[in-house]
Amino acid sequence: MCAKAVILGCNYYIGLSALRCLGQFGIHTVAVDYSEERAYGALSKYTSERLISPHYKQDKDAFITFLKNYGRMQQEPPVLIPCHDSYVEVIDEHLEELRELYRIPQTEQGLYTKVMNKESLHRIAQQYGMNVPETLSPDDEGFLDRVEKELKYPCIVKPADSPSFVAVFRHKLFKVHNQAELEKTLTKVREAGLEVIVQRIIPGFDDHMYTFDAYLNQHAKVTHWVTCQKYRQFPINFGASVYTGQKYVPELRQIGGAFLENIGWKGFAEIEFKRDAETGTFYLIEVNVRMTNLNELLRQVGINFPYVTYREMTGTPVEPHAITKDMNRVFWYSYEDMLAIRDYIKTKQLTVWQVIRSLLRPKAYAIWSWSDPKPGLAFASMTLGKIWSKFRRR
Repeated sequence: MCAKAVILGCNYYIGLSALRCLGQFGIHTVAVDYSEERAYGALSKYTSERLISPHYKQDKDAFITFLKNYGRMQQEPPVLIPCHDSYVEVIDEHLEELRELYRIPQTEQGLYTKVMNKESLHRIAQQYGMNVPETLSPDDEGFLDRVEKELKYPCIVKPADSPSFVAVFRHKLFKVHNQAELEKTLTKVREAGLEVIVQRIIPGFDDHMYTFDAYLNQHAKVTHWVTCQKYRQFPINFGASVYTGQKYVPELRQIGGAFLENIGWKGFAEIEFKRDAETGTFYLIEVNVRMTNLNELLRQVGINFPYVTYREMTGTPVEPHAITKDMNRVFWYSYEDMLAIRDYIKTKQLTVWQVIRSLLRPKAYAIWSWSDPKPGLAFASMTLGKIWSKFRRR
């Protein structure tokens, strides 16, 4: 009997893409979420089994018990694929006990969390000679003077723990333009009981953002990789990919691959870089340790990372592969990209003609699929419902 693939988090298109990437090969997929209400990804025709679990944060112990009980009932240990940072945090905390019942690429407990945490990632990256934006902690001696002299304004206030920060503020970070704004922001953060760092902004428009997406085998060696270039993000300038194209950048393989191998990484990871518009230097911004927003794009250009993960974890690894030419295809999350386009034009960062010209490229859609329409229709219904509710409240 073949091992199942348990997908954690189906209320966002990352989980949906993982279900599609695996289900097309006839793999038994299990869509897990804490609520049926917004888990549109689980409506995919590639979902073999659907489960509702306790909330991973509100009742963590019950969630772990749920996973362990399900794992014990299987004839073969399932492959566990988290599709949200918060699921990864919980898995890392209980990695040793979960690895007794599930196939999980990472073997070193704590490494997921160290790489997700912006402060510890910064230290690790420096240890291995990676370029990182100049960073200060509010606890550093002479902090306010050093921000003024070393980072300069505007600068950004970033969370050490992104999921907790986003849950409170609904933003990935704060951009501050002077000392008064910085102090006001730090007060809000302290009141929320969160830790942050303050970083220099690397110069360059959003198209100076790049990704190195890779899979490393159980010997911590890169076997599959592809690079991409962001074009638009939402929220603009400091958000998530909404319009991103595959772009061959061999330098990122050298930089990113060496870093992941040096820290003993196993499984999938996506490093986000920003290329300094003034010097051309690539700076490490963050590392995504769960499956990427760009799954569908990467599958279409030639690397199906959820499937690569599944095959290695079940003892039948696929041949190593890299995408070493430009395939002229972009990932498009149309809903948030429309919001981003509005803001780019409003702030005069893009023109209408630049946007129209960009949209002519072949696309890999975040949600919509003609062959698997139910998730897209459910998402459209949810979105229209929210718009209608806002309209009625006015």
